[in-house]
Amino acid sequence: MVVDSETSNFSRSYFVSLSMKRFTPFLFFIGFSALLLGSLSATALKEDMWALFGKTRFIEKLNREYNMYFLYPKFPDELMEYAGKEVEVTGFYIPLEMNDANIVVISKYPMAECFFCGGAGPESVVVGYLEKKPSRRFKVDEIVTVKGRLQLNEDDIDELNFILKNASIYKK
Repeated sequence: MVVDSETSNFSRSYFVSLSMKRFTPFLFFIGFSALLLGSLSATALKEDMWALFGKTRFIEKLNREYNMYFLYPKFPDELMEYAGKEVEVTGFYIPLEMNDANIVVISKYPMAECFFCGGAGPESVVVGYLEKKPSRRFKVDEIVTVKGRLQLNEDDIDELNFILKNASIYKK
């Protein structure tokens, strides 16, 4: 049997080309699946905390110490799963009178509509206790992200309900 080298090279390249055409969709599927799974796991780590905070129900109860009624939270189970874990919350910077403190408050809404000045509820504000003082001053309503360990406050009326401990603040 005589094999022509040009014909042999053509058939090998044709076979490789045909194999790659069949293999390419498989590679695309594997790559896309890996990308999708990676983005889903990243999304799970960056849950929309405002949506979870919004599922919190508040019950009006008498506080005997102050002899006044206050709203006490009833946290949903899905939010309780994040207690003690590191989370990120992005919102509007709300300035405090305590300039030297390592405390930051952010709101889901701009200052004119926030819990303190507007008509929003207590589920729309978060306090962050920063590990270190920010390197710059933030402007009112500047959109910032605070990252820290979530603590849920059920009964201390002198504190906000959603607290981020060991927190850091940055602009996204």
